[in-house]
Amino acid sequence: MSRTILVADDAAFMRMLIREILSAEGYVVHEAVNGRDAVEKFVEVRPDLVTMDLTMPQMDGITALSRIRELDPSARVVIVTAQSAADAVIATFDAGALDFITKPFQPAKLVETVRKCLASALR
Repeated sequence: MSRTILVADDAAFMRMLIREILSAEGYVVHEAVNGRDAVEKFVEVRPDLVTMDLTMPQMDGITALSRIRELDPSARVVIVTAQSAADAVIATFDAGALDFITKPFQPAKLVETVRKCLASALR
């Protein structure tokens, strides 16, 4: 059974890059273009994991993460962002993120983090 990943990022290039990396690993990838779209697609797709950018139009990543966690407290969300300030990292974990990856990232780091986060929730 293929695992489903929702990639939320307003940059088309970043969505394409993450989709290509994760598709090559056998994941089914859906895309969201902003935070509001991410929440709507989460309800529609019910992915096994979400990768979420922080800085997006219409709804930022922290707000989208919070809304997704309200809908499903067990939702697995990994933040993938260029923001690396300590307060941004703390805010994402406070909102329920499982992990935090700073852009630019190595493809192996993304794959390793996704695998770890998917496995951690399979208790």
